[in-house]
Amino acid sequence: MNSESRILNIVLADDHEIMRVGLRRLLTLDHRINILGEADNGRDAFKLVEYYKPDIALLDINMPVMNGIEATKLIKCYDANVAVIMLTAYEDYEHLEMALDAGADGYLSKNVNSKFLIESLFLVTKGERVFSRSILNLMHKKIPTEHDEEVQPVRLTRREQEIINYLAQGYKSAEIAEKVFLSIRTVETHRSNIMKKLGLKTASALVRYAVINYGLKQ
Repeated sequence: MNSESRILNIVLADDHEIMRVGLRRLLTLDHRINILGEADNGRDAFKLVEYYKPDIALLDINMPVMNGIEATKLIKCYDANVAVIMLTAYEDYEHLEMALDAGADGYLSKNVNSKFLIESLFLVTKGERVFSRSILNLMHKKIPTEHDEEVQPVRLTRREQEIINYLAQGYKSAEIAEKVFLSIRTVETHRSNIMKKLGLKTASALVRYAVINYGLKQ
């Protein structure tokens, strides 16, 4: 079965009931999408992921009990194969950075249209990262913070370029190792060398570099 005809099993989490109801109605208009459960906080969202083992967790950020960032960390520690997309009203670099460092596979504004949202759900199941246009525009801007230093031009080896390309698409080190016929340890070493060469300290900074220089999908 190809990715366009498979059924996507999804868990939703948003503290606003009207948002959850609207999302459920919108997404289930597509016969390829199945909503397994809903939560109004991050802790319950994680419990739903544990119980249902969905393909995707679609999370708001600002929620009571546990926010979407902390829930993302738990989900990724529990099962890295569950894709996590943040669907949020926050369109600032601080929240984006926290989400990416937590392991999020995508970051979408709540202003995206339904077609883009559904396309994004299928893209993350193919191992791609997804960002709404407003977030990509944000990532292209220079945000001067202690975590976001100016990246000096450097020369990456052909292998390093190959690996950063896979990392940008959302592939994990083990998956990259299989694709390029290297050990996981060697891939991790390449990743570390890439970040040292570029002067990057966080996963979010690495993703941002890849977005700007390797043209991720919008």
